[in-house]
This record gives sequence, structure tokens and C-alpha cells, in this order.
Amino acid sequence: MKKILLYEHLSAYGDADGSVSADLRMQGRAMRDAVARDLARSDHIALTCVAGHDEAREAMETKPVIDWLCAPLAIPPTRFLAAEARRHDAVWVIAPETGGVLSAMCEAVDSARWIGCDAATLHIASSKRRTARCLAQAGMSTPRAWSVEAPLDVARNASAWVVKPDDGAGAVDTRVYRDYRQAEYVFLRRAALGESVTLEAWIDGDALSLSLLCNHGHAQLLGINRQHIGIDDGQISYEGVTANVIPLSDDKAATCRALAARIARALPGLAGFVGIDLVWHPQRGPVVIEVNPRVTCAYPALSRMLDFNLGASVVDGHFDLGDDLDRRRHAA
Repeated sequence: MKKILLYEHLSAYGDADGSVSADLRMQGRAMRDAVARDLARSDHIALTCVAGHDEAREAMETKPVIDWLCAPLAIPPTRFLAAEARRHDAVWVIAPETGGVLSAMCEAVDSARWIGCDAATLHIASSKRRTARCLAQAGMSTPRAWSVEAPLDVARNASAWVVKPDDGAGAVDTRVYRDYRQAEYVFLRRAALGESVTLEAWIDGDALSLSLLCNHGHAQLLGINRQHIGIDDGQISYEGVTANVIPLSDDKAATCRALAARIARALPGLAGFVGIDLVWHPQRGPVVIEVNPRVTCAYPALSRMLDFNLGASVVDGHFDLGDDLDRRRHAA
């Protein structure tokens, strides 16, 4: 029996200072609850789950098979995790890359107990620029980003340009511009104000995501999902995801499997559940936008569709249980 601590940052701490929107907290809670549902029905996992102070009583009353606790708001999340890690065999954290939150939590937990991508991989994936550079060097198609040496106005075939946080998630503070000069001005202004920001060429096509189960440089394609992206007066918003919209028997799935394998080889520290955001361009095919080195919003729906316990498989992969991993993937 493995003692696992499940911690989702936005639901546990997101309401502490009111800086996180209710929608984001709800998304975080949905991901946490889906993972908890998987782990709670496993016969080899004893689950401790962190609840937000605004929901602790309800969680404890409605889900008694889980050991719930609240994170004390008086101490930093990293100190809380470091202390709780020592009481558990492993820690599974769901947190945004924004502001280095996920990386800081990884550093607070010793690597043997950390479920998920390693610190070096989180460093790359937490930056859209570093991710694009790494994957482009491995021969994959990525958006072209602004640089002093090669401003994007030479990219005559781009239909528009996007200014967004380099470490952002969920399309927060992301805008699209049809006029390159305006985009460059906004980018330089935001950078001068100290923001970690990037300017990229807009990629036309279908917004998709891949859900992967990764381990030691290998990736299993779990699902191809459709991203719902809204644009209102240039402001881009994330409006949800529909899981598994393209069957894994479809011709596109073969291309996606090959892409997933190349990404896993380029970033061998990817581990556990990983999301890949991409745009399927009419001529270029899949263009990788970013790598999400954590549970994504596709997990809740996707985990219900699979014929194995996804959460338990992630835990088994962390402990390198081998035969148990194969067996549980085919367990209902």
C-alpha cells in the first residue's frame, strides 16, 4: 500500500488572497477530483487529498474514503509540501507553471517522492520560448518567436501575431493582433514593465491537444482533444476542451503518435500525465504550441473514457512497477 498525497494548488491556496478567479479554481478542483476518484478506487493506494478552506467540511463529509486535510495559510505551500512529503511515499502536485509555482514545489519535494516531470524538464516546459527552441532543435514544427536578431515582421506569411506570458496558462493575458507593429509595441512595452512575455506568429488551423502518459523517454497517446478558444476584440480566452474527439484509429492519430514519441525523446524527463497543445495547420500539419508538464483540463473526461485506471497507472509508473502497470492499464 502506497501513501500518496494529492495537492492541487489553485483549490488549496488559490482563494487565500483573491488573486485567482473562481473559474480557474473550479478547473483546478475538477482536475483534482478526477485524479482523486482514480486513486481512491485503487486497492494499492492510501490517498491523502488537500482541500481548500472554503470546501473542507463538504469534502470530508461527502468523500469519507479519502483522508482530507487543509493546508495552513500561515506558511508557504512549499514548506507545507516539504513537511507532508516526509509522511507519504509520494506527492502528486497539480499546479500552474506561472511564476515558477510548479517548479518551486518540485524543488520542495525530494525527487524520489515527486510524481511527474523532473526539475530540468519543468524548467524547459515552464517557458514557451525554451520549449519551442528545444522542440525546434529536435526537428519539430513550432511557432516562430520574436527576437532582437530576427523580428517577426520578416514573416510575411503570418496572418497575425500573439502576445502572451512566456510562463502563462489558460490563455490568461493573451492577445492576438493583426498589425505586427502594434503587437511588437505591446510586447516591448510589457517586457519593459518587467513581464515575462513572448511574441509569436499566429498559427492558423484546428486547436487540438494531446494527452500522453509518459515515462523514461516513452509516450503513450491517450487521446486527441479539441481546444475551444474564444477571441473577443483580440483577447484570447480558453473556453474548455472536448476530450477524445479524434479516434486513435484515425489517420491523424498516427502522426500524433509519432509526434508524441519525438517530444518524449526530446524531453526524456517527461513523466506521468502530460498535455501537448498544438494547432493542426492546413499545410504544415501539427505545430506544437506548448508542453503542459502536468494534469490538464482534459484529464477528468478522458479518465472516464479509458479502459484502465489512469491515475493508478501514473502512480505505478512512478514506482516502476512494470507488470503491475500493464495489468492495471487493462483493469476497469
